[in-house]
Amino acid sequence: MDSRCYCFFFALLSLTVIVLAYDPDSLQDLCVADHSSGTKVNGFTCKKESSITASDFFFAGIGKAATVTNAVGSAVTGANVEKIPGLNTLGVSLSRIDYAPGGLNPPHTHPRATEVIFVLEGELDVGFITTANKHFAKTVKKGEVFVFPRGLVHYQKNSNKAKPASVISAFNSQLPGTQSIAATLFTSTPSIPDNVLTTAFQIGTKEIEKIKSKLAPKKG
Repeated sequence: MDSRCYCFFFALLSLTVIVLAYDPDSLQDLCVADHSSGTKVNGFTCKKESSITASDFFFAGIGKAATVTNAVGSAVTGANVEKIPGLNTLGVSLSRIDYAPGGLNPPHTHPRATEVIFVLEGELDVGFITTANKHFAKTVKKGEVFVFPRGLVHYQKNSNKAKPASVISAFNSQLPGTQSIAATLFTSTPSIPDNVLTTAFQIGTKEIEKIKSKLAPKKG
């Protein structure tokens, strides 16, 4: 195989990897998600075309600020395939995030998507960390945009303790998924053994139990 063939092969391989890195392309005009179907596929099965309506492509849930009631001070309203069946196979979705004064969207990842935020109101301190442990951080203001690469740990913090803030987030996946680092490690079911967490964080069992009790879902 000569050098030109090698170049072509690696270019084709790179293109294949890029294509496989995102939601698969649709092979039809519409595949509106049938949430009632019991069939398990990579995504959702399609509704019968005769039952599709314009409402399958509509959602009004991110037009107004959400009420923030949790301890971290942020609320996420998703506009993904679970809320908009018509997004199935289209490879895009949105979210709205509202922050109370001083509120935080804690460190988390989206395993299936890159995220782009557009600041609607307020000012945020944001950042992400690469696999080389390099931290990229910036303050973003109303009308500005910031990108979080796919799968990397990132966060947003409303540094203003007097005023709320909000953003619209866009994703290149119909269902990007979210793993909050703290909740994933300390509230999983079954739970991660304490000796794993004590060694990883270099703290004692009492500290681990204290963190778990604070992060545990509220009952009632």
